[in-house]
Amino acid sequence: MAHKKGQGSSRNGRDSQGQRRGIKVFAGEQVVPGNILVRQVGTVVHAGPFVGMGRDFTLFALRGGTVKYYHSGPRSLVSIVPTPTPTPTPTSAPTQS
Repeated sequence: MAHKKGQGSSRNGRDSQGQRRGIKVFAGEQVVPGNILVRQVGTVVHAGPFVGMGRDFTLFALRGGTVKYYHSGPRSLVSIVPTPTPTPTPTSAPTQS
């Protein structure tokens, strides 16, 4: 007589949730400081200018601007091109007579 269960339903059903890694913000998109750009294991994508790296290799924006991905030799990098901040134009104060 067989000692194996037919469907195996009572022994299955254990699986871990996905880590949801990958590129979170693509090239050309606008970001604000603190936005997560890439979730990864190890340095698949390296941090360029104005990009910080967390303890778990998460890359995040340090400044607001536009995201740019590029290659430098064998490395893939991500950087932020800062949006120019408008300089306030001095307005002449009304003179009182």
